[in-house]
Amino acid sequence: MILYNTLTKKKEKFDLINKNNNKIKIYACGPTVYNFIHIGNARPICVFDVLRRYLIYKNYDVIFVQNFTDIDDKIIKRANQENTSCKEISEKYIQEYKKDAAGLNIMPATVHPKATETIDEIISIIKILVQKKYAYVSDGDVYFDITKFKNYGKLSGQSIEELESGARVEIGEKKRNALDFALWKASKPDEPYWQSPWGSGRPGWHIECSAMIKKHLGETIDIHCGGQDLIFPHHENEIAQSECANNKILARFWLHNGFININNKKMSKSLNNFFTVREIAEKYGYQPIRYLMISSHYKSPLNFSDEIIKQCQNSLERLSNFRKNLENLEKINNNNNINLNICDNIDEIRNNFIKYMDDDLNTSGALSVIFDMIKDINNKIAKQEKYSNNSIREIIKLFDDLTQVLGLKFESQNKNLTKEIEDLLAKREFYRKNKNWSEADKIRDLLKSKGYDIQDSKSSTNISIR
Repeated sequence: MILYNTLTKKKEKFDLINKNNNKIKIYACGPTVYNFIHIGNARPICVFDVLRRYLIYKNYDVIFVQNFTDIDDKIIKRANQENTSCKEISEKYIQEYKKDAAGLNIMPATVHPKATETIDEIISIIKILVQKKYAYVSDGDVYFDITKFKNYGKLSGQSIEELESGARVEIGEKKRNALDFALWKASKPDEPYWQSPWGSGRPGWHIECSAMIKKHLGETIDIHCGGQDLIFPHHENEIAQSECANNKILARFWLHNGFININNKKMSKSLNNFFTVREIAEKYGYQPIRYLMISSHYKSPLNFSDEIIKQCQNSLERLSNFRKNLENLEKINNNNNINLNICDNIDEIRNNFIKYMDDDLNTSGALSVIFDMIKDINNKIAKQEKYSNNSIREIIKLFDDLTQVLGLKFESQNKNLTKEIEDLLAKREFYRKNKNWSEADKIRDLLKSKGYDIQDSKSSTNISIR
């Protein structure tokens, strides 16, 4: 498998650190839980869920950690606005996140750690950094001194001088250099705080991820992933503090997804084009959102519009109808001794899918393999020949295997039809094939009276139960 590594700026062969245990350790930056997740948040959640699913599909043992930032300036501000506690705000939006994640068919993380549950580990790392003189104390705050880490800027590919040109010191900060970042913030009135060797306070944003990684995955992990906007300063700072504290590289591979635009414009509240996942799901459903997120390569910019999300709905309908058609084709076969295969190149289809996914998670190419298969099999079905039920089931299984890797979910239409209904379907199909439309219509009416709706297309018959 080849993955583009942001750290080296090139595609590299991905292999295991320890080939004996087959384990892959992945950390994905999760949301700051002060509001519903927006459409931009959905992309890394969906993309790296596909990465995880594909590695599991390839029989790796994946440990996937995704954090919740549950203490932050935005959470404090929201809590003050609503006259409630930070804990109540964060817990509320963690639950809302889980609803959206379930709707998007995201696998729950192996561990979902919270910043407030990792305070001891955070303080431990900061103590090491202060002791090693990578960090300094300033009036109760603790800052990381970026001049002490010679490789600072290696992830973003910029020198300290280049990064400093856009840096500034915020009001109230007591740091030596504009790029130095807070590891610990002294407490302020009406803010949550914890006791530390430097006085009461709370952790900075960047340090929580380093602490969670070390606690749940160890000092070096296989893959660290997140949105492109996190490369600098968040991930750059994670590298600096972790590698200085542990004397080991933090992550072997860094994966970052591209931005999402709304109607070809940057998403912004000031432009009134800022949408939450919940808002879009209420209008179009969750599955089209997921489909959109994997419809192009994860590193490419992605555009969202009403027209595009409707196209995603149409693509999902085509996928769903294909699966229904196969199930219905199996139902109307009343002779299981048929030997004609509906598909002779299952291994080739599977291998082509794997080829695309192995090439830096090329989901758009993988989808093209599935749609090529659909086109080919639909052409065969249109000939109205009888195919082996075993071969039909093999294609259904292949379809399910490949779409499940992409996190697309299609419900089975097989409702354990009674023998009476199966016989009526087979008899109706016989009449249709022999163009005896009046008898076929009589059976359709009979099935409808029993609660079964029949829809015929050029290539197949769909049955649904009311």
